[in-house]
Amino acid sequence: MTAATDLRPAAGAERARRRAGAGPARHFRRQWQLWVMVAPAIAFVAVFAYVPMYGLQLAFREFDFAAGLAGGDWVGLKYFRQFFESPQFWTLIRNTVVISVSTLVVGFIAPIALALLVNQVLGRRRKQFLQTATYLPHFISVVVIVGMLQVFLSPSSGLITRFVGLFGVEGANFLGSATAFVPVYVISDVWQHAGWNSIIYLAALAGVSPQLYEAARIDGAGRFSIIRHIDVPALAPTMIVLLILNMGQVLNTGFEKIFLMQNPLNLEVSEVIATYVYKIGILSNQFSYATAIGLFNTLINFAFLVVANQIAKRVSNTSLW
Repeated sequence: MTAATDLRPAAGAERARRRAGAGPARHFRRQWQLWVMVAPAIAFVAVFAYVPMYGLQLAFREFDFAAGLAGGDWVGLKYFRQFFESPQFWTLIRNTVVISVSTLVVGFIAPIALALLVNQVLGRRRKQFLQTATYLPHFISVVVIVGMLQVFLSPSSGLITRFVGLFGVEGANFLGSATAFVPVYVISDVWQHAGWNSIIYLAALAGVSPQLYEAARIDGAGRFSIIRHIDVPALAPTMIVLLILNMGQVLNTGFEKIFLMQNPLNLEVSEVIATYVYKIGILSNQFSYATAIGLFNTLINFAFLVVANQIAKRVSNTSLW
């Protein structure tokens, strides 16, 4: 009797180990169709996101063309110190933060306001027309957008420049002005992407029960009251998640657009980390130095993402993890 009693815990532990070992195999057998569907996405992320991380060691090595990525001499934090001690360090940080934060704030509010506006439009055709009109700029190439800006903001023949001239501002050079570069960049970026970014907010509003709107109207609520007490609370979780994701890109500005808009007249405010890395790494062949700057940029973005997630988790109980 004692021997049988002693064998029971051992047998139970053995069965638990078997169930634990068979768990993943059983899961894959049952859900293999879903894993097959998601396999291309996993492969894409692995090839283009994780495999290139092998080259991060270049930030700590002296790059040697003959030795390859891992064959150069180990120099530690040499290139990080070189960047921190560079005369352009604070200028790059200032320009990047100003452009990124301005775009983040305005570009975060504009899609929400647009979604709330579209949601209040009566009539299916009117709503579809408004949605289509605001989505279209998203599909315009960045090169075309910058070309349009150069045409519209030309000091001699630009349509917007001539319109501003009616109010006494003659020959304004918006693209060549250091003070006008950030507003032009932010406004054009919001115009291009606000409609597309509002889709996710419109999807969240589509999940609101029509009975809430009917009850609010019966109680005498106007449009602003409905937006305040029904629409905004419905959008709050989506807004928080997207804000956290955007905080992970605080120092990531649009390289292509800024690079195309740059000229010697606005370089003091348009030179950001992304364009500087391109010029240092590709044009000047300082690959190790450029890798160190890019890694520093990524680490700062990751820190912002983690901090924003923790703050949102404590304040609103909504977070990514």
